[in-house]
Amino acid sequence: MDFDFAALSAEDRYKLLIGLVVPRPIALVTTVSSAGRVNAAPFSFFNVLSDEPPLVIISVDAREEDETVPKDTAVNIGDTGEFVVNLVDETLLPAMNVCAVALPAGEDETAYAGLEMARSAKVKPPRIAVAPAALECRAWRTIALPGPARKLILGEVVQLHVRDDIVDDRLRIDQDRLALIGRLGGGGSYVRLNERFELKRLDVADLEARPAGRRA
Repeated sequence: MDFDFAALSAEDRYKLLIGLVVPRPIALVTTVSSAGRVNAAPFSFFNVLSDEPPLVIISVDAREEDETVPKDTAVNIGDTGEFVVNLVDETLLPAMNVCAVALPAGEDETAYAGLEMARSAKVKPPRIAVAPAALECRAWRTIALPGPARKLILGEVVQLHVRDDIVDDRLRIDQDRLALIGRLGGGGSYVRLNERFELKRLDVADLEARPAGRRA
């Protein structure tokens, strides 16, 4: 089947994209308002973009009940220029699900979820104490998307927190101990990232050693 995206509704494009681009990492983003109120919200339209500068990106849509009203995450980052990306493992999954509820603006999702917060080192928003890793970020660029309240927010990572048992003295990450959860399609579809395999990365010598008939 072929799909002309210009002929599809936004809802249909969304269904196809989230079903095909999987698994997606989950950012449980903590921010603070200009009045000091904490907010936490999960985003699976999220990823790392660059190591120099070290950039992450989140896509923040409007509030579900009114597409003209931005979510607290976007408002808070716009006001303070800071946020923390807390990565989600299986332990944090139930609390993340609570933080996904569309509470009234200004409500503290971390209180509903019973999350203990920890002070960040370089930004005002706190990090989630039980998160296996947390990336303190300062807003680097914000790109307005079509619609009055939709934005792509790029953040520069200025401080990283990783649980001690996850990273060794050579900065290698133990994926089994990290145990992140990935987002699949719509609804409540997730995946555990605990089944992996290794694939040797090829170089020019490997290609030259292949039989001539198998060269591209």
